[in-house]
Amino acid sequence: QVQLVESGGGLVQAGGSLRLSCAASGRIFSIRNMRWYRQAPGKQRELVATITSGGTIDYADSVKGRFTISRDNAKNTVYLQMDSLKPEDTAVYRCNADLSTYELGYNTYWGQGTQVTVSS
Repeated sequence: QVQLVESGGGLVQAGGSLRLSCAASGRIFSIRNMRWYRQAPGKQRELVATITSGGTIDYADSVKGRFTISRDNAKNTVYLQMDSLKPEDTAVYRCNADLSTYELGYNTYWGQGTQVTVSS
């Protein structure tokens, strides 16, 4: 069974930094795209950043220049380095990944989410 587990969320003051991690486990054969989403109370879910298996990266305009997505393929892990945090970055952050297992073809899997709170 595939699991994605996020860590690294917490409470930080505006201007501070946090680093989120999302580790995929299970009988994983291959991982294509890995993404970070966020959702603030009362708002729609927002795609924050994407990294492909080839290393192509894309960011939402709201985080460009402040957030950095990266991945460690040997560890099946994606990271989100968040710098210069603002109160409007407060949200539950969730990762997802398009991956295949030894038993199944490609599907999209989600982590449970981690809370990021930025105080002003």
